[in-house]
Amino acid sequence: MNHDSHGYWSATLGLLFKVLVVWFLVSFGAGIIFADLLNSIHLGGYPLGFWFAQQGSIYIFIALIFYYAKKMGEIDRQFDVHED
Repeated sequence: MNHDSHGYWSATLGLLFKVLVVWFLVSFGAGIIFADLLNSIHLGGYPLGFWFAQQGSIYIFIALIFYYAKKMGEIDRQFDVHED
């Protein structure tokens, strides 16, 4: 059990950075920048770029929420700042 506030915020910001990178790649990257490239692949009859822009990004965002909550719980327990 560690009470290192610098380490805690370092771990928290590292996790936040990772989640935001995935969020950016999915929303801006797959939905806008790489949409033309992804549109050559079809998923469920729809071009993949369109699918990411309309539905896929929502699924990824929901998964990111659960991933973030799980990892923050682990970080909180690691630094003994969790709620019981």
